[in-house]
Amino acid sequence: MFKNFIKGGHKKHSKSDSIDGSLHGYGLPGSGHPGSGSNSSVVVNFASRPGHNAKFSNPCPRTTLPPMFAVEPLPLFKDVAVSDRQNLFLRKLQICCFRLDFSNTLKLVREKEIKRQTLLELVDFIQSGSGKITERCQEEMIKMVVVNIFRCLPPASHENTGQEAKDPEDEEPYLEPSWPHLQLVYELLLRYIVSSDTDTKVAKKHIDHTFVSKLIDLFGSEDPREREYLKMILHRIYGKFMVHRPLIRKAINNIFYRFIYETQRHSGIGELLEILGSIIHGFTLPMKEEHKLFLVRALIPLHKPKAVSIYHQQLSYCVVQFVEKDYKLADKVIRGLLKYWPMINCQKEVLFLGELEEVLEATQTAEFQRCIVPLFRQIARCLNSAHFQVSERALFLWNNEYIVGLIAHNRQVILPIIFEALERNIQHHWNEAIHGLTANVLKMFLEMDAELFDKCEAQFAEKKAKARDVEEQREMIWEKLADAAAERGGDHM
Repeated sequence: MFKNFIKGGHKKHSKSDSIDGSLHGYGLPGSGHPGSGSNSSVVVNFASRPGHNAKFSNPCPRTTLPPMFAVEPLPLFKDVAVSDRQNLFLRKLQICCFRLDFSNTLKLVREKEIKRQTLLELVDFIQSGSGKITERCQEEMIKMVVVNIFRCLPPASHENTGQEAKDPEDEEPYLEPSWPHLQLVYELLLRYIVSSDTDTKVAKKHIDHTFVSKLIDLFGSEDPREREYLKMILHRIYGKFMVHRPLIRKAINNIFYRFIYETQRHSGIGELLEILGSIIHGFTLPMKEEHKLFLVRALIPLHKPKAVSIYHQQLSYCVVQFVEKDYKLADKVIRGLLKYWPMINCQKEVLFLGELEEVLEATQTAEFQRCIVPLFRQIARCLNSAHFQVSERALFLWNNEYIVGLIAHNRQVILPIIFEALERNIQHHWNEAIHGLTANVLKMFLEMDAELFDKCEAQFAEKKAKARDVEEQREMIWEKLADAAAERGGDHM
């Protein structure tokens, strides 16, 4: 008896046992209903799994021993009777539930190819709409999706990996090695959601709040291909499942708050802003207070992080959408931009000036007048920037007819604020192109109101003369101090 026990303890394992053991914690679709029908060939041969014929009850059963199996290809959908296709669909899902190790490209090549081909067949089956899948098939399909896409993401290069922190713009994105399979799983999920055959009432039982929350967490993936699929899927879920809309907005809000006030690192900010851009476009008037708070507490502070250039295009679109929806928000937006205006980052200043122009195009006269003074004081500083691109971008505001109209209507306030900056450009700026653009702006103001122009010019000349007198007095005082010091020094000697 002891010898028999020893023999059993040294049982030889098959080669297929090396498939990723991380899948053992997941229930296999259709495990409670083993293959039946005319094409019930065994797909997964379990050599040691007690009770595998028991009724499927727990969606995530735990097994103490890893299953030993061999993946075999299944017939195509077109090669089986219509009545057997739902059953075949379940068995194909069973194959796709196995997560394979992609860290070694030479490992389990055959099994990887079988799974890839099976996923392709499932995508084609859903896309073709050749047969409406049952509720149970939908449930098992979502379970298969969960097994494949919800995983621990690898640590980013900026996290505690022992590497030196780099600028987010200079980092090479991490590409998911399992993407050949992962892409097909995402494609299957996308086709299922957009399909006209998908019953929303049935689908929302499986695509629930937990599923959507985990899906949003995956936007932290560094792989841009994965984020693109996530963007399309989440956008479709937002449009099709109204019950998830508050959750999606709140979850995105929380990601933004963590990004702004804690980490300042997240790979999916741009994609989330793209989704929000289309959501904001669909807002109805009067706008809810929740949405206005989102603008003030999340979107405007998103201008603060150093990496804003990565997602600025999408952020600018969202902000401008708010102003176009409700022009009364223009004053808050402009003051928010001024609050987070970069002090030493010239590239960010150029981006801010571009966004400012788009906001001003959607601004009405009353809102414009509320923020004229702080706005044009900042523009005056930009006009005198030693970085010619900043100065040039500020001067380009006068190429916009609508903004010129706003300026002309309020020239009595604006010209005295910026006249000195324009004159300094003419006299001292090192770039010849800036001289030409500044001269054009001065000419424009002269044609608008010659009397006001002359008045500002006289004030500038008077101020310059006073400054010259102050400088001369300062020099005289220093000369007297020098003479007094020389006399005292001579007496001492």
